[in-house]
Amino acid sequence: MSKRIRKAVFPVAGLGTRFLPATKTVPKEMLPIIDRPLIQYAVDEAIEAGCDTLIFITNRYKHAVADYFDKAYELEQKLERAGKTEQLELVRHVLPNGVRAVFVTQAEALGLGHAVLCAKAIVGDEPFAVLLPDDLIWNRGNGALKQMADANEATGASIIAVEDVPHDKTGSYGIVATEAFDGRQGKINAIVEKPKPEDAPSDLAVVGRYVLSPKIFELLEATGTGAGGEIQLTDAIAELLKSERVDAFRFEGRRFDCGTHLGLVEATIRFALDNEKLAGPAREVLQKMLAEG
Repeated sequence: MSKRIRKAVFPVAGLGTRFLPATKTVPKEMLPIIDRPLIQYAVDEAIEAGCDTLIFITNRYKHAVADYFDKAYELEQKLERAGKTEQLELVRHVLPNGVRAVFVTQAEALGLGHAVLCAKAIVGDEPFAVLLPDDLIWNRGNGALKQMADANEATGASIIAVEDVPHDKTGSYGIVATEAFDGRQGKINAIVEKPKPEDAPSDLAVVGRYVLSPKIFELLEATGTGAGGEIQLTDAIAELLKSERVDAFRFEGRRFDCGTHLGLVEATIRFALDNEKLAGPAREVLQKMLAEG
């Protein structure tokens, strides 16, 4: 049995250039899906998995994420005076009691591996999670990270979330080769960053959820720049495979790539159709639009 993860790292220092001009002033992690920003869905997933320390790796220009998780005294007073108790509770409980947010500035944008390394002093010597808010995972059961945390606690292995992708799309992902994969979980024996289809060891692609051993930090410190001139988390994981077990985990749920325009639209539709108040009207609007062409 492994120690239960308590800390989660959220790399949110990216500039979100795909969504310009919207992201000129609004970080992409703050783009809304219905009535909550992307970052809130990732945070809720981490809390459900048992995390009580949330570590946000940000840059010196992005204050909106920190502001969102801070107290908004003036807004709370206005809502309280107006008797808007439901909205007041929503604002007050963005984070539940007992959960703390820590913000670390990434001085230079040196890649995902470097962003994770920035959390070393806070994580310490214990397993931890990494969540990429761009990857929004929807399901009606346990969240993807809780599924992975349970697997980590049971086996002690680092756990990497994977999903099947079309073979011609392997060049957009980190791809893993596994042994004894039972359809849900199996040992990774190789991981390759963005291989050409002819070089890909499988169609199992890494997505933005990780439960990692603290040993990853010393490996990241020793990792040079890789693809794109950045410190790649994939390269450090490839080194971790040599000394510790790392498992691929096919989670239950559907992933939306909200780092793309279409993914954001798809997620918005899916969550609208799953919303008790919006499902009926949203379905009617969609049907009308489709009929109109």
